[in-house]
Amino acid sequence: MRAWYAVVAVVVGVGFVLQFYLLFTGGADANSGESGHEIPLAVRFARLFSFFTVDSNVLVLAVAITVALGRAANSVASRAIGLSALLGITVTGTVFSLVLAPGIELRGEAVVATNLFHIASPVLFVLGWLLWGSRRQWDVRIAVLAFIWPIAWLVLTLIRGAITGWYPYPFLDVGQNGMVPVLLSAAAVLGYAIVLTAVLLLVDRYAPVASLDHVGRSSSRTT
Repeated sequence: MRAWYAVVAVVVGVGFVLQFYLLFTGGADANSGESGHEIPLAVRFARLFSFFTVDSNVLVLAVAITVALGRAANSVASRAIGLSALLGITVTGTVFSLVLAPGIELRGEAVVATNLFHIASPVLFVLGWLLWGSRRQWDVRIAVLAFIWPIAWLVLTLIRGAITGWYPYPFLDVGQNGMVPVLLSAAAVLGYAIVLTAVLLLVDRYAPVASLDHVGRSSSRTT
């Protein structure tokens, strides 16, 4: 389990290293394809961390490092962060593949970075959770707490966009689409996230898990 999450941390870390290199050298943003030296570096970094994808991968990196080091906690906050990371990276992988990927053209290192962020990270993190859990640690209260970050991200994105005119994703661009279509799109993604959370809670409640901790407890009871 720890080795698996160490691999997840390395995958996400390499993605960030490649993306930082691209930003410093005027290369493309792996989320939007935006490139060039005409945009100040500080602005490019601020925009990078405005993407839901990047923020999801930050959470995944934090959780993966914690588990890999054997320091996973069982507090309400840690459980909410774990669910939020899983929910966020799952939304990232599915929405990007189905909605955003066809409109982005990338080359070279940017292709590698976007595949690490949008494909490798979601697949590995979700598989790690399916294999090892933790289990029986999430409920409706934890789910509500896990939604604080996505909702805050959406509100701040719309506020920032209204001020700067820049939005991380085309379907959230109020200037181009209008407020009502943007809110409908956001509601659709939010509804999908709610359904997905319900599925995750059901899996957490009923699915078995191949965790070392579970095996250890079972062996102890047998003895």
